[in-house]
Amino acid sequence: MALKVLAYKPGHDGHIAWLEDGKLHYSIEREKDSGPRFGSINTDLWMRALNLADGVPDVLAVSGWARQWRPLGDIVEAGYFGENTDGIIDRPHRFLGHDTRLFSSSHERSHLMGSYAMSPFAQGEEIYALVWEGMIGAFYRFHADLNITRLGSPFDGPGHKYASIYGLADPLFPTDAPRPRHEDAGKLMALASYGEPRNANPQELELIDRVLGWNSLQGAVRKDAYQDSPYFNIGLDSQAFRDLAWQMQTQIFKRFHTFAEAHMTEGLPLLISGGCALNCDWNSAWKTCGLFADVFVPPCANDSGSAIGTAADAQWFYTGEAKITWSTYSGEDFVMDHADLAGIKVRRRDDTEIAGRLADGDVIAWVQGRCEIGPRALGNRSLLAAPFTSQMHQRLNKIKQREAFRPIAPICMAEEIDRLFEHHGESPHMLFFQKVKTDAIKAVTHVDGSARLQSVTADENPEAHALLSAFRERTGYGILCNTSLNFKGLGFINRLSDLIRYAREHRLDGCVVGDDFYDL
Repeated sequence: MALKVLAYKPGHDGHIAWLEDGKLHYSIEREKDSGPRFGSINTDLWMRALNLADGVPDVLAVSGWARQWRPLGDIVEAGYFGENTDGIIDRPHRFLGHDTRLFSSSHERSHLMGSYAMSPFAQGEEIYALVWEGMIGAFYRFHADLNITRLGSPFDGPGHKYASIYGLADPLFPTDAPRPRHEDAGKLMALASYGEPRNANPQELELIDRVLGWNSLQGAVRKDAYQDSPYFNIGLDSQAFRDLAWQMQTQIFKRFHTFAEAHMTEGLPLLISGGCALNCDWNSAWKTCGLFADVFVPPCANDSGSAIGTAADAQWFYTGEAKITWSTYSGEDFVMDHADLAGIKVRRRDDTEIAGRLADGDVIAWVQGRCEIGPRALGNRSLLAAPFTSQMHQRLNKIKQREAFRPIAPICMAEEIDRLFEHHGESPHMLFFQKVKTDAIKAVTHVDGSARLQSVTADENPEAHALLSAFRERTGYGILCNTSLNFKGLGFINRLSDLIRYAREHRLDGCVVGDDFYDL
């Protein structure tokens, strides 16, 4: 199978991927290297991507999109909707002076084919799939020949509807805003853990029914349509709102689960993709609900994986092979540009020393190898700290310049999971919740007693695993706080000059880059 595919995703979460002979060689995102969160592709990203390409591609693959929303318009190539092959575009194309093919399939298929291609399930195995995101909320079935049947939809637009509740309660969110903010879904997920688990009251159900009944294809949920609601500008610190957040999270899952229970009765594995697949609470509920033989969620389940999905779709279209090999660490290498190191001592990294510094309360930036794909820091572009105190949780959120209620995730040796967590298997991509079994790790324990764990093996990430081993030798615990290394509102830091500036501005205690320790 000799095929080179260069794929890109227009619109927000813009990124470019290179697939060659069934292997993902890279996927680089606009927001990484301190680009704007959710940013679109620009010229600089194209130049960086082409510089990494090995020759001229056989196929330029465009992930379908639409530039105008509700109603959809100004369609980009194969457009937004369509689960099957009817809308696929295949035509001759000239690229960099060479004859190639231009391929495009829908945004909906990018989610489906991306999760299928990256999953551990063999090609030809029948599988269920769920795509839930800003516009789409539907279940599907992959047949042995990769024909996809749409099983149905409980309701459309779960992602936008879920996020809209946050803005409704936030007095700082403009009343006339045309749509929810991208970042509000993650914040609502954090606040939902502060809600009281109970049956919904009539006031909560009335608002949730109104929101979930909104026709997302005609327009985004608008705050100004709910000025009569008792939750309008009620405030994010209000317990009534936090209870509503818990109910919203519960009700959305309940309605999708009820549909699955009625229509997905064969116990097949389930693929989950779309932005809602970043909700760890929902992922854990799908994994433990008993309906599916297994559940797979890719680390780039949101639109940051769309180009990978379209590249895999193109590969299947031209070769018949839908599966790919890939690594979580398929982003760019760290850029060792010029940085002002005045007053900084640089020496060889020693994991025993770093573990000791962390145990003593230091916060240290940790940079290794290539950048992660997707939105989660998974041990290559991370801020690390000891996990033992609530004060460390507060310090990390202050460094990150974000709300105090936001949780901090743990990175943990796989060997320590059973001792510290109630769990349902390893969690290498930080996509599931686990119940914490000890009160010793307060900095990474949510208010509801859960944690969004990333588990690490020596094979998956030897550098992080070695540091965790050294930390266990020092403290008795092979677990650390792990949050993303980024300026507020920007993607991961990926160059030395930005890293040193960030470390100074936010008063970090040190930085590790590869084998070097920069002691501040």
